[in-house]
Amino acid sequence: MTPDEVLAAVPQQPPFRFIDRIVELDSEHIVGGYTFKPDEFFYRGHFPGDPVTPGVILAEAMAQTGVVALGIYLAAQSLPVGELSQWVTFFTECQAEFHLPVLPGERVTVRGEKLFFRRMKIKSRVELLLPDGRVAAEGTLAGVGVKRGQ
Repeated sequence: MTPDEVLAAVPQQPPFRFIDRIVELDSEHIVGGYTFKPDEFFYRGHFPGDPVTPGVILAEAMAQTGVVALGIYLAAQSLPVGELSQWVTFFTECQAEFHLPVLPGERVTVRGEKLFFRRMKIKSRVELLLPDGRVAAEGTLAGVGVKRGQ
């Protein structure tokens, strides 16, 4: 699959989609990212007058890139492409550290490195970088592909 095909296959949709580009992708890693628009729904309450992207949203952006998108790419190597839509990836594990705030309007880069992928389970080491290259968040995240309807 191409990066554009993988991006199109990511099931999360606005307003809960936090990956808008994939710039590198192979069987060992992914580099993608997202631009946090100033009008995102969560900024109204986190924190009024001084908005900061919630850590849970940063973890979700990391998971959508380093677990879901990379997992789709890896699953496509062993499943018929027509069968991919029958699977959904559930987030199962997150050990993350948050170092710096991500502000409205910032364009972050998310890098994921596959630690393992087997039997539709993926674990990745992921970091979320600010535009200047500083690490805002990093961690180890995992998920498992589950066939819909089971």
